[in-house]
Amino acid sequence: MKVLIVESDEELGGFWARHLERQGCQVTLVGGQGDAVDVLRHGEAKVIVLNLVLAEGSALAVADFAAYRSPETKVIFVTDTSFFSDGSIFSIASNACAFLRTGTPVDDLAAMVEYHGGGFTPAATGTDGALTH
Repeated sequence: MKVLIVESDEELGGFWARHLERQGCQVTLVGGQGDAVDVLRHGEAKVIVLNLVLAEGSALAVADFAAYRSPETKVIFVTDTSFFSDGSIFSIASNACAFLRTGTPVDDLAAMVEYHGGGFTPAATGTDGALTH
């Protein structure tokens, strides 16, 4: 699954990216709006992990562009502030599927990416009903 991470903190974004890559995701990490929009112009992401507070640009502009360009793309917003803690992000960004604290354990973030990205492809069954791989 293709995942776009938009995170200004390169160390944190890299930590998330490495963990998701170990889970089998193809991850692109960018630091701000301009690079995120450029990535979305040239390809699609199944899930975007997007910090609400970017050093460069607007997270809501990234989410809006993703909704326009690829309406099926899901956005997991992360933040270390109290912005949108009332859940209003879900009425502002039509593609918002989750809202997490920046300090959320990486395994939980990966589980959210997997869930909202459609999960793993189920194993096929053979003619005798046994699972095949």
